[in-house]
Amino acid sequence: MSLQHTFGELKAQLAKRIIGQETLVERLLITLLADGHLLVEGAPGLAKTTAIKALADHLEGDFHRIQFTPDLLPSDVTGSEIYRPETGDFEFQKGPIFHNLVLADEINRAPAKVQSALLEAMGERQVSVGLRTFPLDRLFMVMATQNPIEQEGTYPLPEAQLDRFLMHVTIHYPSASAERDILHLARRDYRQGIPQSVVKVSAEQVFEARLAISEIYMAEAVEDYLLALVLASRDPGSLDPELARWTAFGASPRGTIALDRCARAKAWLDGRDYVSPDDVRSMAFDVFRHRLLLTFEAEAEGMTPDAIIQRLIDCVPVAA
Repeated sequence: MSLQHTFGELKAQLAKRIIGQETLVERLLITLLADGHLLVEGAPGLAKTTAIKALADHLEGDFHRIQFTPDLLPSDVTGSEIYRPETGDFEFQKGPIFHNLVLADEINRAPAKVQSALLEAMGERQVSVGLRTFPLDRLFMVMATQNPIEQEGTYPLPEAQLDRFLMHVTIHYPSASAERDILHLARRDYRQGIPQSVVKVSAEQVFEARLAISEIYMAEAVEDYLLALVLASRDPGSLDPELARWTAFGASPRGTIALDRCARAKAWLDGRDYVSPDDVRSMAFDVFRHRLLLTFEAEAEGMTPDAIIQRLIDCVPVAA
């Protein structure tokens, strides 16, 4: 069985458990395959936690959930040194960040010092405590969630941390038919219990898939289009004077790399061996959403990052 088929089966299995959130399922897999981290924004009860737990069940790795609260300390995330009186030494006790899949639930409820504890782990794949540095596992992914409804007692994520996330995905309520399927699934699980995972993917298979994705073909014209989108986000006035009035800062070079990896992962996950402009366009929203900083005028006029990204896509022509 090919790797593409294996991950296609994994996607199908996840879709059976996470009903009505096809975008979230696909973005979770793309994040895993692109070796990044995911920020998910949505109302409570939309299966954000269930999604990453389901993914962990299908992977040969461990999972841990961290509930972010205002009284959380950085050591609650990274771990701390414990004094052992029998030896007279301090021993480092690893925190929950030393797992393969980490769910940072309601990340914006913790203060900046705790949020910054994730920065080194997400960016450098290591944790520094005192004079020592501890490497994280090669298979490591953070999925953070934030609630867009309640804003009291929350701490907005700093731009430096937002940029560490490969994608920022927004999810919405499922359709009426999906809601009915969710109801039936919940009843069945209550009576029979949650079924065992059929598809299991090893860490080695994930690494092989990442290598295959890095070698997927991207035509020069598609690469030019990808770069044109990124550069247009930094200098939107060359396309549309209104875009310049609405955009304070565009996507960083990390955004360029993220868009390239995500477009490649999407093409591979769809069973193709080449990247198309549609792959780039479909991933642009989730890659740019948290990297575009809007001006005060844009916010006053009710503009959203998605609306500006759509204008960029409409204005940037596909290279011939």
